[in-house]
Amino acid sequence: MIDQLNQLGFVNDEDFISTKIEIETKIHKYDGIVIRSRFKIDRAFMDKAINLKFIARVGAGLESIDCDYAKTKDITLIAAPEGNQNAVGEHVIGMLLSLLNRLNIANSQIKNGKWERESNRGHELEGKTVGIIGYGHMGKSLAKKLKGFDVTVIFYDIADHVGDENATQVSLEYFQQKSDIVSLHTPWTPETDKLLNSAFINEFAKPFWFINTARGNSVVTEDLVEALQSKKILGAGLDVLEYENLSFENLFINPTTANSEIPAAMQYLIAADNVMLTPHIAGWTFESHEKLAQVIVDKIKNLFGL
Repeated sequence: MIDQLNQLGFVNDEDFISTKIEIETKIHKYDGIVIRSRFKIDRAFMDKAINLKFIARVGAGLESIDCDYAKTKDITLIAAPEGNQNAVGEHVIGMLLSLLNRLNIANSQIKNGKWERESNRGHELEGKTVGIIGYGHMGKSLAKKLKGFDVTVIFYDIADHVGDENATQVSLEYFQQKSDIVSLHTPWTPETDKLLNSAFINEFAKPFWFINTARGNSVVTEDLVEALQSKKILGAGLDVLEYENLSFENLFINPTTANSEIPAAMQYLIAADNVMLTPHIAGWTFESHEKLAQVIVDKIKNLFGL
C-alpha cells in the first residue's frame, strides 16, 4: 500500500508506536491517515487534525471512529470490507462444517487416544435453512458460498431491497421462525450492541446453531451461554468475543490471569465441546492482507481523482 501511495506522489510517514497524545501533536500536518484499530479517532483527535481530508481503516468496521463528527468536519471515511469478505465467508463455512460434524472434537479425542464414533455423529447441512443477519459484503459472501450446498438461504437486514440471487430477504419474524443456522454479519452500532440477548434468542421457533464473525459486543455472552445450556442454541462458532480489547489485539486473558478472574460465561465457552473459538481471524488471511491494502489504495486514488 505504501509503495503504491509513494508512486502516486503522496508523502507517507509510518508510526506504529506513538501514543494517541503524541500523534495528536503532529496530526495537523496530514491530509489523510490510514489506521487499523490501535486507538479511537474521537472529537479531540479530529479537532487537532485541521487539514485532514480522509480517514481510511484497513478493515471493514469504522466503530473506532466518531463517524458523525467526522462528517461535520467534511472528512471522508474509507473502509475496505471488499478486501476480506471472501476470507470471512470461507471462515464461516469452515466453522459451520466443523461444528455440525464435530470435527475439532473428534480430532482432539483421537489425538488423546479416544476412538468414539457414536458420540461424534454429525448433522448435514442439506435441507436446512441458513439465516444471515446483515446482508452487506460479508453476508453476501457467505450466501454465495452456500450456493454449493442444498440449503435455503434467507437474510434479515434493516435496509430494504438489498437481496440478490443468492438469498431471500425476509422479515425478522419469518427469519426467527425458519432459521436452523444463524450467522451474524452486522457492524457494531448502537442498534446492534447486545443484539443477541435472551429476548432475541427466545423468539426463535427452533433450536439453532450460531456463528459470529462480526463483533463480540453484539452478543450478550451470559445469555448465549444460558441458551447453550438449555439447548436453545445447539452450538456456537465465535471468532469474536465480548471480552476483546477494542483494538482486537488481545483478550483480557494473559498468562498471569487466574481462572477465578475469567468471567464464568467465558469459562463455559472454553470448556464446552459444542463451542468453537478463534481469535478474530475470520478476515485475517494472507490473501486478505493484500486485498485490504489494495482496496484502500484504490479508494484513495478515486477520492483524489488519480
